[in-house]
Amino acid sequence: MNPKLPIVSGREAVSCFERLGYRVVRQRGSHIRLHHPDGGRRKPLTIPDHHALGKGLLRKLLRDADISIERFLQLL
Repeated sequence: MNPKLPIVSGREAVSCFERLGYRVVRQRGSHIRLHHPDGGRRKPLTIPDHHALGKGLLRKLLRDADISIERFLQLL
């Protein structure tokens, strides 16, 4: 069984993805865009800079970045 997804802010999520190699390429309003420098094999991520990300959005970000919930929890 998968562990429960934590409630994290947009900034906390951005920090975790930066530890995985993603880089912030731009911010427009409250949305932060990240790219991975692997030549386009990983999807770019758009993360809203909100106090709490929804569980569905966080699950989709993890799936797009191809990391598990356990790995994400280690990076927090």
